[in-house]
Amino acid sequence: MTAASPPAPKGQITGRHVLVGVVLFFALVIAVDAVFMALAYRTFSGQVASNPYEAGLAFNRTLAQRQREDALGWTAAVETRDGQAVIVGVRDAAGRPLGHLSLTGTLERPATETGRQVLAFTPMGGGRYQAPARLDGAWDLRAVARTPKDVFELEARLVSR
Repeated sequence: MTAASPPAPKGQITGRHVLVGVVLFFALVIAVDAVFMALAYRTFSGQVASNPYEAGLAFNRTLAQRQREDALGWTAAVETRDGQAVIVGVRDAAGRPLGHLSLTGTLERPATETGRQVLAFTPMGGGRYQAPARLDGAWDLRAVARTPKDVFELEARLVSR
């Protein structure tokens, strides 16, 4: 025969109380997680774009354009002049300046849609093009250089003090 342990005094926490508390705590966490997962799966269709097929075609066109740009071998350098102008220099694969380009561009703030500036570049000679701009803070430059048969896109982050 085994002797039974005496009952714990009233109000004293025993190992059984701790075990039940830990099990109930984790059961509650798992139940809440299960509810959140069920709600998430029910409300999210899995579709990121409203028109995924068209978005895929646009992405394929972008990839093809990047491959054409890589084949050209053109490079671009961007600089600013006293926060008042953006200067872009474009060179071909051999490092020669490209002087007869049509260059257009925009400046946009990284975090907001306000303050967008459309840039009108004019040739400076030596493959360099300048556009007046108001550069205070951070801006994202998107520019497109064109010849009658080639297109070169350029993106750069500009920070002016």
